[in-house]
Amino acid sequence: MRAVILAGGSGTRLFPLSRRKYPKQFLKIGDKLSLLQKTVLRNLKITQSIDDIVLITNNEYQFHIKNQIKEILPDVNIEKLNMILEPIGRNTAPAIALATKYMTEKLSISEDEPVLVSPSDHIIHPDEEFREYVKEGEKLAKEGYIVTFGINPTKPETGYGYIEADEKIKGTGAYRVKRFHEKPDLERAKEYLISGNFFWNSGIFMFTPKTVMEEIKKYSPEIHSLIDGRTFEEVIMSFEDMPDISIDYAVMEKTERAAVIPISITWSDVGSWDSVYEVLEKDERGNVKEGNVVSIDTEGSLIIGDNRLIAAIGIKDLMIVETPDVIVIARRGEGQKIKELVKILKENENTKSLTEYHTTVYRPWGSYTEFEKGHRYRIKRITVQPGEQLSLQMHHHRSEHWIVVKGTAKVVMEDEGGNLREFYIHENESTYVPKTTKHRLINPGKIPLEIIEVQVGEYVEEDDIIRFDDKYSRKEKE
Repeated sequence: MRAVILAGGSGTRLFPLSRRKYPKQFLKIGDKLSLLQKTVLRNLKITQSIDDIVLITNNEYQFHIKNQIKEILPDVNIEKLNMILEPIGRNTAPAIALATKYMTEKLSISEDEPVLVSPSDHIIHPDEEFREYVKEGEKLAKEGYIVTFGINPTKPETGYGYIEADEKIKGTGAYRVKRFHEKPDLERAKEYLISGNFFWNSGIFMFTPKTVMEEIKKYSPEIHSLIDGRTFEEVIMSFEDMPDISIDYAVMEKTERAAVIPISITWSDVGSWDSVYEVLEKDERGNVKEGNVVSIDTEGSLIIGDNRLIAAIGIKDLMIVETPDVIVIARRGEGQKIKELVKILKENENTKSLTEYHTTVYRPWGSYTEFEKGHRYRIKRITVQPGEQLSLQMHHHRSEHWIVVKGTAKVVMEDEGGNLREFYIHENESTYVPKTTKHRLINPGKIPLEIIEVQVGEYVEEDDIIRFDDKYSRKEKE
């Protein structure tokens, strides 16, 4: 069996912890592992090898994925991961078609081999029970079904789509799919719950390449025409011509080969802070508390903090999420309105950047955390992972002062004659990088390198950078 993990995302639902450049699959909420890491480990219990897993994402997220997989699988050659980089987001139907093309062409898998497709940002446990449901799905996939997994509803939920089951498939615990339904209002959700044959749509699928491509050809020929007879590289080149459409709309709502397996496990798509509250452990007064939190006479609240102390007194049924640059406070039950908040922030030039980046920004070489920014200056902590390096670069409008607080830095800098020279700076030592001077920072050691960088100049924004050479093949001002 093979597995495909869909690892795109826009980073809007769990703002301010998630941002566009760091969506929710990379978050570690209430655990030492991120949602992506848990998804990879869960799929490894099904496939047995990372070589049997294909990750589909975009260029911006590839380094987050590599770093997080390196944390959980340190012996894996990260550069040999089966990773597909979509040139542009086109929803789940084109993504699944592209992943299927990759597996049959690049991995040479059989057209009759079952493939499990799952999002990277869902909570599922226990893994052992999920694996048993997958085994049942494997049998159905081999019989030509496109299998989806329906979650037995526990309440009239309005935040999920629903799958309506038809007659049972003989000799199995699965049903033919009668119809897919959009997210209902509360009254309709109550009717679905009472009926007993409606299930939450998990967005997890299983099929063989042969079956799914036959159904894509039949019901979504505009996708199939861009796949059929082309190489994987040619499909990538024309990927932006793909329609922006989900697999549900493109195939599942039309095919007669859809089957649903009802499953009774803990599952959440973590689509809102209300969902986070539901799945995390609570204290004796029904509070979820993460971070430096002290509460008095507080009930039924979600309080997630960063470094600052959050003191909650006499509150009830609130959601408080704090980061160094944003605090969101909402009533429980209003979590779906976070999307509206993000939309408002994006439309304002003064707040747009808040939806893009955290104060800690992750790069392929490590990360940086902004401590303070003012008129003509900016202060950061820069962390460079062992063996990694920043690009050879130059800034027109700022100079930089570097102070090493941990590790050893190897510095490449242009001298007055225009030649590049190398030197080392150690803990509690510093160096100065003048404007319009080519320079590069390298960590040659075995531990993370940490430096404090003070930028001074008339313009201290991130786009004042010219790259001359870059290990990670980034564009000049990316």
